[in-house]
Amino acid sequence: MDILLVIFIVFCAAVLSFIGGWIVSRYIGQKKLANAEKLAEKIVQDAEKEARNLKKEKQLEAKDEWLRLKQNLDNEIKAKRHELNKTESKLNTRQLNLDRRHDLLSKKEKDLEEIQSRLKGKEEKVNFLHESLEKNLEEQNRRLEKISGISNEEAKRILMQNLIEKAKQDAAREVKEIKDRARQTANREAKEIIIQAIQRTAADHSTETTVSVVNLPSDEMKGRIIGREGRNIRSFETATGVEVIVDDTPEAVVLSGFDPFRREIARISLEKLVSDGRIHPARIEEVVEKTAKEMEENLVEVGERALLETGLGGMHTELIKLLGKLKYRTSYGQNVLQHAIEVSYLSGLIAASLDLDGNLAKRAGLLHDIGKAIDRYTEGTHTQIGVEIAKKYGEGPIVQNAIASHHEDVEPISPISVLVQAADAVSSSRPGARRETLESYVKRLENLETVAKSFAGVGKAYAIQAGREIRVIVEHEKIDDASCEQLSSDIAEKIQSDMEYPGQIKVTVIREFRAIDYAK
Repeated sequence: MDILLVIFIVFCAAVLSFIGGWIVSRYIGQKKLANAEKLAEKIVQDAEKEARNLKKEKQLEAKDEWLRLKQNLDNEIKAKRHELNKTESKLNTRQLNLDRRHDLLSKKEKDLEEIQSRLKGKEEKVNFLHESLEKNLEEQNRRLEKISGISNEEAKRILMQNLIEKAKQDAAREVKEIKDRARQTANREAKEIIIQAIQRTAADHSTETTVSVVNLPSDEMKGRIIGREGRNIRSFETATGVEVIVDDTPEAVVLSGFDPFRREIARISLEKLVSDGRIHPARIEEVVEKTAKEMEENLVEVGERALLETGLGGMHTELIKLLGKLKYRTSYGQNVLQHAIEVSYLSGLIAASLDLDGNLAKRAGLLHDIGKAIDRYTEGTHTQIGVEIAKKYGEGPIVQNAIASHHEDVEPISPISVLVQAADAVSSSRPGARRETLESYVKRLENLETVAKSFAGVGKAYAIQAGREIRVIVEHEKIDDASCEQLSSDIAEKIQSDMEYPGQIKVTVIREFRAIDYAK
């Protein structure tokens, strides 16, 4: 019984505990549910509040966008309205002008009608007088026939014969007078045309020198240019073929050479070296090579400036480059590019005075000496070379003939060719245009280099010191050290036998071996 009682008590306690736990659990669940409902309600309220705020923001943004669009639309409307007002004002002005013209035309029509009316009355009067005159002439003719005993047709024939004879005499006399006047005025008019062309051109006299001056920041730079035991200056002269004269002139050195293109490369290269400050043989060769490439590119710019200056276009790029080369070419001391531009001007002006094609004349004048750009390196006269170049790059037959005939090597086929020939003579013969001594000097230096280059194994040859020395650079794989002395002797003998020159010429043969590798 005690066990049953204990079991019963335990069972009752368990039941009571379960019921109590269930009550507590339910209470806690209800409390959590209430809290959850409150939290959900708060979240809903916050969401509604945020939605209202977002709605207000969107409404404000929409309102701002509407105001901006409205402002833009108002501005466009104002602009359109302003444009319409301007258009309306123009139309009103045109309408007023048209009304005025209409009134003026109406007035002129009335005046014209009055004039026609008066003319009609006068015409009727003239017709009446004409009929009366014809009747009187017929009457007079009948009387004359009776008096002279000659018919009307026979009298006409005699009169016509007399008139024809008299007309022939008058015509012959008039023709003679015209020919005499033409002979008297032809030369004068031709001179006036040429004088006007020259005056309108008014080109400066062309002069050339054989030296260039390079300014230095200080005299200390001269020592760096010379280098240790003169190695820098020798490398520079070898690379450029131009003599460097370092004398007592303060803060300057002089570059001497007969080839203007080569001398310009040397001048720019030396200025770069002085500005950079790094002066040594390897750097010198690098700068000279880079400058030579830049000068080649600059030739196109020079040629394009010449075309722009003469007002021409549509020319092949290679022709433009050859025009640029003419800047560094002289003929009897006259710059060939300036001479070509001057001939182009003169040809165009004279052609315009004679009602010929001015642009074609200018084109032929500009290209008439184009062969001189490469005649030092190509066989043939500069006219033959120029014709081949013009034909190669698409120039017409008239331009080709102007180039070929400007020295009277061939017959001109067009008046343009004759004009170019005359313009070339005018440009070349005016005072101060050319100097014979410089041209002969340049020719002698060119021949000196040509003689040296004619020997096998010679890579480069440069005439320096005003032609008193020729420096020959040989190819080391073809000429050995023992052969250099014999080569210098052979070159000296050939110069002595083939050329005429004052004083003596020093022949220096240079053989140099270079080993090059790269650290990788």
